[in-house]
Amino acid sequence: MVTFSHSFQTNALHRAVIGTRKHASPLAWRKEDARKSPLASSLEHDKTLQSDANDGSDAGPPMPPMPSSRNPIVVSSKAEAMSHSETTMKLIPSYDLFQILPESEGGVPSHSSLLYAHLHADPANPFQGLDLKNEKETNQMPEPFQLVKEELKPFSDSISELVSSDQPILSMAAKHFFEKRHGKRFRPTIVQLMAKAVAATEITPPAPTSHQPSWSYSGGSHVETVTPSNHKDSEVWRRQAQLGQIVEMIHVASLIHDDVLDEAETRRGGDAVHKLYSNKVAVLAGDYLLARASVLLARLENTAVVQIMATALESLVSGEIMQLKSPPESLLEMETYLRKSYYKTASLICYACRSVALLGGHCYGSEVATACEEFGFHLGLAYQIQDDILDFTGVASVLGKPALADMDLGLSTAPILYAADEFPALRPLVMRRFKNKGDKEKALEYLFKSETAMKKAEDLATFHADKAVEALGRLPESEARDALARLTSVVITRKK
Repeated sequence: MVTFSHSFQTNALHRAVIGTRKHASPLAWRKEDARKSPLASSLEHDKTLQSDANDGSDAGPPMPPMPSSRNPIVVSSKAEAMSHSETTMKLIPSYDLFQILPESEGGVPSHSSLLYAHLHADPANPFQGLDLKNEKETNQMPEPFQLVKEELKPFSDSISELVSSDQPILSMAAKHFFEKRHGKRFRPTIVQLMAKAVAATEITPPAPTSHQPSWSYSGGSHVETVTPSNHKDSEVWRRQAQLGQIVEMIHVASLIHDDVLDEAETRRGGDAVHKLYSNKVAVLAGDYLLARASVLLARLENTAVVQIMATALESLVSGEIMQLKSPPESLLEMETYLRKSYYKTASLICYACRSVALLGGHCYGSEVATACEEFGFHLGLAYQIQDDILDFTGVASVLGKPALADMDLGLSTAPILYAADEFPALRPLVMRRFKNKGDKEKALEYLFKSETAMKKAEDLATFHADKAVEALGRLPESEARDALARLTSVVITRKK
């Protein structure tokens, strides 16, 4: 079992100070910047970073600036401070680490992409020039669902056994989405593919002149050498597969709870759990799934993974609170929409991807683990943006849920926000969450009158998809890596 010394706590400090530097040109990192770094000054015991700063070596690119206003959404600062000790960490949301908007809309490149370019003499991306919307081109890559078909074959039976209960009605409600309407198993597929891709990477110890402080080289499970040939059926594979089950349990629990909150009638083309049973049973079924997921998470025997996935769970709650309580002015901001999308959709995917790397033996601050999280972050956002586009262009029979569901809940997504940029008269409707009679109809009229709104939303989804495969390009070539690239294409070209 992995344990953490005081040095692992500095991980939280490192992520907490991201953005306190002014953003400079990508490779304009000077040794004076390293000496003035808040991280270096607050962590005097970190010999690695200090030696880099003092020996005249190039210490890497600066961190991008953190956007303003990062107040906790659920937990107060005082409560958060009380929960910390020298061995705990608090993860900063991935949207503060990776690029959330294109440069044309005020976004800045992520520190990880700049650092990769800085450390590698030839950082050319193998997916450069790949048109993810050209299915003829992407269909040359391995089919993602087929590649892990054998691994996922026993998935439903196995997960049904894991969530069995002595209470029949609770057991039936909890198993509903695993046995009858299990969906595409999108998240378990990502976890399995990422596990295969990570198995093709070399676990490298920190170099003496590392550009990362020494504390970031912890968090990985202690594993025997794993290669693509011996990965399947290994202990590493078993734990990574179990993580896929945990992720699906958390996801399904969030769907059950969301449907209660939103008073949704259908899910995945059938009745929502609370319509089949009752609100009370649905809430308890969701709680039970989260409890079972927590037990299984602890059995992975990796403290870092437990903290990371617990943060993903916290993020789901944060997304619901943000959806309910965001101030009216913020509803017009694209970044607010994307942060909410991160909390509700991308956080679970990106934290699962980083956790896969840690279970594979890679340390928290490794290039591999960071690339995995960055891929999941962008893939999750691309998925949600495409989902929001389909809310306007799809039909209920294809989507498996009512069309225009977001507007019914008073939510404004990328297409509406871009239309509001073009038509100021739409903004008051967004700010009052379409509560007045005729607001939804007017909003749709503006949206379909716009010649650019839907195209801009599609471009935003493509931007995040391109960033996802760019992060994948930092992993070594493998069938699984290329299948993940094809899966990214599926995300932005799907019609349901």
